[in-house]
Amino acid sequence: QVQLVESGGGLVQAGGSLRLSCAAYGNIASIGAISWYRQAAGKERELVAEIKSVGNINYADSVKGRFTISRDNARNTVHLQMNSLNPEDTAVYYCNMFISKIGQTYYALYWGQGTQVTVSS
Repeated sequence: QVQLVESGGGLVQAGGSLRLSCAAYGNIASIGAISWYRQAAGKERELVAEIKSVGNINYADSVKGRFTISRDNARNTVHLQMNSLNPEDTAVYYCNMFISKIGQTYYALYWGQGTQVTVSS
């Protein structure tokens, strides 16, 4: 089995920073694209940032210049550094990864359980 475990969420004041991490565990052969999504209360889940296996990166316009996504392929881990946080960033943050398990010839999408980020004004 494959499991994604997220960490790093919490409560922070506006203007502060948080660093989210998401680690994949299991019989993993390869990881493709990785993304962070967020879902605020009463709103749809939205893409925050994504990083492809070759390193291409995309950000939502709302977080450009404030958030940085990075991956550590040796540790099957992705990070999301969030700076200059504002109350509109309050949401549950989810990571997902396209993972090919050992013995598989395809990639499947896995999601983390989510971590709450709350930014107070």
